[in-house]
Parts: sequence; structure tokens; C-alpha cells
Amino acid sequence: MDEKLILVVDDDEELCGLLTQYLEPEGFRVRAVHDGAVGLGEALSGRYALVILDVMLPGANGFEVLHRIREASPLPVIMLTARGDDVDRIVGLEIGADDYLAKPFLPRELVARMRAVLRRARADAPAPAKAGPLTLGEVTLVPDSRSLRVNGAQVHLTDAEFSILHALLAGAGSVVAREELCRLALGREAAPEDRSLAVHVSNLRRKLTDAGAHPVIKAVRGEGYIFCRPEQGENGQELSA
Repeated sequence: MDEKLILVVDDDEELCGLLTQYLEPEGFRVRAVHDGAVGLGEALSGRYALVILDVMLPGANGFEVLHRIREASPLPVIMLTARGDDVDRIVGLEIGADDYLAKPFLPRELVARMRAVLRRARADAPAPAKAGPLTLGEVTLVPDSRSLRVNGAQVHLTDAEFSILHALLAGAGSVVAREELCRLALGREAAPEDRSLAVHVSNLRRKLTDAGAHPVIKAVRGEGYIFCRPEQGENGQELSA
């Protein structure tokens, strides 16, 4: 895998040309393809550090391509969506996109999103300071290998999901601020109308439950999220004897 090689899958050839012109001076090398099926084959080749993937594509749409990528690889993916189409953004995140960007966008913002996603993928982003595996109930998170085991079985997480769970487990029993989780999981500040974090948390809950864990990850309105300890109730409050 080439850490500087970026795959752009978009049928807008003019946009691909503009992205290439902008990203190459930023130190990236760009390969652009304009068909979903071709893009899927390229994405699964193991050559690329990150994929920029449009939703509307000939051959196979972006959701289909993302789903197939996620079946086989944790390769970071940023999806491009039509401005104002919240449904596309949420579906993309639910399937496993690392982030999204609405068209039209500023190239500078795309580069910032790319660098944040790549930092997470390389495990260079700051993590909660707690050494060794983190275990709570059936859940064991191993920071060094960025792996999760539930009842001893391996569970695959995206980089964003891993960062969220790491922060929640490290602070289990206490609220972790939404702003901190956005910084760790998305590499950017929280925006009032941005539902990315909520969708990542929902995906995380589903994966844990499907694996046989019974975690209680609660949203605390206006503050953030809490991973409740076993002695805490469903509302995140301590149970009395």
C-alpha cells in the first residue's frame, strides 16, 4: 500500500482533473476512475491509502461499492454526496464510510478531511491515555493492535468506531464530551447539524450487540456519550443497593 496514493471514483471527469491538480501539490498521487465496478476492483487491489467515492456512479453506485469494500477491507473511504441530501450521508456512514463531504466543496476542506482520516488509519491520532487492554464485561479493546474482542471473538471496527469505543471505555462510567469524540473519531470540530458521530455510535452499538455483548452506550443530551459500567443503570446513574 502506497501511503500517498489516493483513489478517486467519480464520473465527473472535470472534477477528477481539478482534484488531481489540487491534491498533487499537497503531496498526494491520484488515480481517478469513472465507473463504480472499476473503482471497486481498484479499491480492493491493496494499492491505495484512501478512496474518495461519489454516490452517483455508472456500473455500480457508491453505496454498493462501499458495501463491497467493507466486506473485505478497512480501507478509509470519504464519500461525496449532493449538498443537502442528508439521507445519502447517513446511509453512507451506516454502511461504513469514514467521513463524507457535500458537493460543491472547498478543496482545502477535502484535504483536511483526508488528513484526519489518514491519521486515524495510521493510529497516529491522540488516544485516551490508558495503557494496556481495556476490558469491561464481555468487551476487550486492545489499543496496540487496534482490535476488539467480544466474548473472545474478533469484531471488526472502522477506525472511527475504534476511536469512539476507545474513548468511551477509557472513561467508562463518565460522560465523554461530544466535542472530544468528534475530534478523536472524525478529526474535526463538532458541527451543530452534523449527525456523523451519532451514526458511528449507532453502528458501534449494533456491532457490539450482534457479537453478543450487552453494552449500554447512552447519549447525554447536550453533553456527549457514556459507556455505563455494569453497576450502573440504563439511564447511566448508579444503582442503589
